[in-house]
Amino acid sequence: MNKRTLYSLITIVLVFSVYGYEHFLKKQEQKEIVDSGQQTKNNTNEYFLPTSTTGQIVHHEGYSLSYSEPHEQAEWVAYELKKSHLTDADFKRPYFEIDKAVSTGAADWRNYKNSGYDRGHLCPAADREFDEKLYIETFLTSNISPQNHDFNSGIWNRLEQKVRYWADKYNGVFVVTGGVLKGNLKTIGDEKVAVPNQFYKVLIDNNTGKTKMIAFLMTHEASNKPLYDFVVSVDTIEKLTGIDFFPELEDTLENSLEASSSYKDWVFN
Repeated sequence: MNKRTLYSLITIVLVFSVYGYEHFLKKQEQKEIVDSGQQTKNNTNEYFLPTSTTGQIVHHEGYSLSYSEPHEQAEWVAYELKKSHLTDADFKRPYFEIDKAVSTGAADWRNYKNSGYDRGHLCPAADREFDEKLYIETFLTSNISPQNHDFNSGIWNRLEQKVRYWADKYNGVFVVTGGVLKGNLKTIGDEKVAVPNQFYKVLIDNNTGKTKMIAFLMTHEASNKPLYDFVVSVDTIEKLTGIDFFPELEDTLENSLEASSSYKDWVFN
């Protein structure tokens, strides 16, 4: 074997070695991100987390979620909204990023491009404006669902604002949000991201001495109706989704609160 051939073989070996090592480092980094997502964070109120029908719960600093791979979105996103979180920061709006903590692979934001649907936040960016890192975190693709613009900017936005009002009035609330991922749903993009026909939001207040709940179920369309027209029992949403929302509550209290569709304890004015 002449020197030229030997040097060529050594170069090839070195190139493949470097490539293999870089591939190993990327795989190791990905594993570390996924492993980190499986650990509850200091400010995650794990007590109020729902069950997961998918077996894939991811914990970020500002919210937790249960990812549904067949629908390429979260079946629920859960977080605590404290009174101290309510601020009006002027952070630069970031680009959407794929959530690397989703082990099965979160959908790419490009699925939404030219789809006719908004990238609808489940944990609103406005609910995390007290911390820039947590604000940016809401732009992970695991935290979005396809939403009609008139719905997203209309009745759904009104509900999000009302949640912030209650967080202020009741010194914080715990919020669970998602689309109903059941039935024959329309899809968008190459990864077939499902478009929910209904969206829900469930709240629990445990800060004012009397535990109370309220749940909303909205058809995915624009509406001028008052918000209280969309109040349903938590049981109704559990039957639709298969999710058990507050399994850690004492059974008698849980059953009583989840069966009720009363909103008399929640101020709408």
